[in-house]
Amino acid sequence: MRTATATAAAVTTTLIGAGAAAALAGRYAADAALRPEPGRPLPGGPRLSVHSADGDRVVLTRSLASLRPGVHGLTAPGIHAAVGPVLDGVPHGPDTVVRRLLRVTHGTLDPGTRVTLTPQVYAGNPRTALGLEHADVDVPGELGPLPAWFLPGARRTWVITVHGLGAGREHPMVVMPFLHRLRLPVLALGYRGDLGAPAPPDGIGHLGESEWRDLDAAVRYALRYGARRIVLHGWSTGAAMAVRAAERSALAGRISGMVLDSPVLDWHTTLRNLVAARGTPAPLVPLAVRAAEGRAGLRADHRPPFADPGALRVPVLLFHGPDDTLAPWEPSRRLAAARPDLVTLHTVRNAGHGAMWNADPARYEEALRRFLTPLM
Repeated sequence: MRTATATAAAVTTTLIGAGAAAALAGRYAADAALRPEPGRPLPGGPRLSVHSADGDRVVLTRSLASLRPGVHGLTAPGIHAAVGPVLDGVPHGPDTVVRRLLRVTHGTLDPGTRVTLTPQVYAGNPRTALGLEHADVDVPGELGPLPAWFLPGARRTWVITVHGLGAGREHPMVVMPFLHRLRLPVLALGYRGDLGAPAPPDGIGHLGESEWRDLDAAVRYALRYGARRIVLHGWSTGAAMAVRAAERSALAGRISGMVLDSPVLDWHTTLRNLVAARGTPAPLVPLAVRAAEGRAGLRADHRPPFADPGALRVPVLLFHGPDDTLAPWEPSRRLAAARPDLVTLHTVRNAGHGAMWNADPARYEEALRRFLTPLM
């Protein structure tokens, strides 16, 4: 009996130890998914090898990513470049793709360099990257000053841009020349966790659930300095922040429209995709997702953005597509179906998360023009 008891105790201890280790690993994976890392490319995209770069052409490893249509950034530590469409009719090997090389912002694309295709086409600031005058301003936030770029315009409708996962203020620069042509003032916001912004109190991101208050501060700033109306333009978690601001802000009545690009409207699926993309072993993914939801305060009884489509009061332009592997587009489709009076969904195929403009800039900007014209 003593031997059986000792064996049972050993098995129990082993199981408890394994369970504790699994819980610890799940918490570690959850933190890896939630911890803000500004400028770090999102997980899941393959690393591409540069085979050669000469003049206006770059040869990359052939993959679904390197074949994506449109305009994209190429990034690696110390390197940023921008590439245009795939070039047809140019001789190349069966395992490579030739794309138009638009520019190398910094670094060099030497053969063998490993790069990631990203939605960030520009690096620097609006003046150095686009030739657009801007002011560096601080938006007073609840945690401290929030860095922002202000691009002046003649109109009284301001567009506040807010980036999402794995990005910074440089990502929204893709739409700034277009908005400048419309003479719309732009406030490009950096929020908690960004470089130069206050850190979140717990050190992790909350997929917009706390960050929206920084966007609320930006709305207050814009109204204080002359805005009559506000259009929120958010990508990914920035889009979720926009929705929360429209739902919760005391100044929601001054928000006249929202542009949502790749919005995170189903955080459970997004967290699962983030955790899995970080290389978490499959058996630990459910643990990590539960840990992440607990850490971020996103339990099952917490209402997601647009839980009640009937409460929507302003027009929404949605850019999303079925190839988004981080934020599923099904919630966007459901929202558009539930509120066709206010929501316009532009389906973008063959585009990664946050890269709806990149896939077809002209089509994106035309949809944006039609949406913004009555709001100006």
